[in-house]
Amino acid sequence: MKKLFYILMLLLSLSGNSQTKGIFSKDPIINLENFDKQRLYWGYFLGLNTYDFKFDYIKTPTTDISVASNFGFNVGVVGDLRLQEYINLRFEPGLYYAQRNLTYAGFTRQIDSYREVRSTYLDFPLLLKFSSKRVGNVRPYLVGGVSATLNLASNSKSLDDNYQQRFRVKPWTQNYELGFGIDLYLEYFKFSPSIRGVFGLNDELIRDNNPDSPWTGNIQSMKSRAVFINFTFH
Repeated sequence: MKKLFYILMLLLSLSGNSQTKGIFSKDPIINLENFDKQRLYWGYFLGLNTYDFKFDYIKTPTTDISVASNFGFNVGVVGDLRLQEYINLRFEPGLYYAQRNLTYAGFTRQIDSYREVRSTYLDFPLLLKFSSKRVGNVRPYLVGGVSATLNLASNSKSLDDNYQQRFRVKPWTQNYELGFGIDLYLEYFKFSPSIRGVFGLNDELIRDNNPDSPWTGNIQSMKSRAVFINFTFH
């Protein structure tokens, strides 16, 4: 989380670049003055993500399942519909690559205690964007909404399970998303760095065929958590 925040701050430091020069000055030249008056406009985003799992257990374990997160990559498109001066409806379908490494206690062999969970997500969020009043070429905003996510690497149709080193999750999950960002009006386009938290609403674990499985038998629910940093260009 801290690394992602530092990356966002580094990007904002572009204010010293010739393209962003004057954005934060006292009397800036107003760029794209009528941009936000459009009823509908489109854009695209690139970004980074880090995914985690939140586990709830049936019985309190001696040692929790350890989850190691890795940085992933995001890419997608943005459709923005102006509802009124300060509220926009956004649809941001995107492709997200992620990986989490799980370590289980109580096994003697690494092949049994370690699982790589690689995911390729198609995310379909519907969000409301609440913008502040524009000041010069800067306009902060809050964003929140719900999303449905399809995991293309869920292994949900596999008959094998953890006894054959196959970790399975459900293909579809539902989430809610909350975040904030800043619209920066440059000379030729609007640039919007943002950070967003994603919180899974439903249990996505597919249990092993054996109900007493040491990998899944004690898990009451497993839900995804994620942090996205997206760099949007309009």
